[in-house]
Amino acid sequence: MLTTGFKGRDFLAETDFTVQEIRTILEVAEELKRQQAMGIYHDGLLRAKTLFMLFYNQSLRTRNSFEAGMTQLGGHAHYLDPDKIYTPALEGKEVAYSTERVSDVARVLSRMGQAIAIRCYGDPVDWEYGGAHNLIKEFAKWSDIPVLNMEDDIYHPFQGLADMLTVKEEFGGFKGVNFTMSWAYSPSVHKPRAVPQSAILFATMLGMNVTLAHPKGFDLAPDIIKQCETYAEDGGGSFRITNDFEEGFKGAHVVYPKAWAPVTLFQPPVGINDPKKSQEIMDSFKSWKTTSELMDTADKKAIYLHCLPADRGYEVNNDVMDKTGGLGWRSAIFDEAENRLHVQKAVMSLLMK
Repeated sequence: MLTTGFKGRDFLAETDFTVQEIRTILEVAEELKRQQAMGIYHDGLLRAKTLFMLFYNQSLRTRNSFEAGMTQLGGHAHYLDPDKIYTPALEGKEVAYSTERVSDVARVLSRMGQAIAIRCYGDPVDWEYGGAHNLIKEFAKWSDIPVLNMEDDIYHPFQGLADMLTVKEEFGGFKGVNFTMSWAYSPSVHKPRAVPQSAILFATMLGMNVTLAHPKGFDLAPDIIKQCETYAEDGGGSFRITNDFEEGFKGAHVVYPKAWAPVTLFQPPVGINDPKKSQEIMDSFKSWKTTSELMDTADKKAIYLHCLPADRGYEVNNDVMDKTGGLGWRSAIFDEAENRLHVQKAVMSLLMK
């Protein structure tokens, strides 16, 4: 397992690392998880080191898995609420005595800790697609310590890693695995693209047979689709898109139905920034809900994934989410949630050591 070459690097997107480096991260995560199960903790790896966590959006799994991970590795995570400090802002978007330029915040925190982790998407950047990612890249430009993307409006790399670790645990690897990332209905239109885009990037990178299922009008970013096609070709898997919900489930080993916003929600030039029209489009596809009958059309040993929180009764029925054992397909959502802890510990131990 080659673990050199990681120290001090940022993790902003899947494309920041090679496929072999991603495989190494997953191997380290597996080993850390295995040893934790035996009561072995590596609380000397990041002893006395500090992770600053800046959340523009709320969080359950991300915040707690990073905090727990830092504690288990011997360090400490500081939670920073932008509303309780001078809110870090890009040049040109500053407000006197209310904000502080990102370049200044990044350089100050670099003097006090060993990494900066940031979550930002949606409302804080007025649904400008890519606006949050640009904010995080600005932090990385000025920071002397690693910057970690805890989810922005394009990528959610740590969720993607947890997804891949869950698949690897279930099927022993990735070759020959049929992976379906599907849109699902939610009554809330405010759903970023990051989770599905990260999922299909990692799944194609690692050589799975990937199906992206969504209604018309819910297209993901063209550059992401192009990268997935390249990954699929290079990795020996496949990649296809369908607008048929039920077709996406047939024969799938992994089904991952998750809501995201229609193109119309985003600001120009991506969309038209029309929440009302976007809600109308969302509501016309209420039938895109995962049921046990639909799961029965997948592979008999299929797993159901969701990044959580799921909109129960809208995206998925309770009997699907809660079927964590027994014969046939099952829900692996809690394995997936736990794996956030292990992949993040792996990345932090490699980048911050």
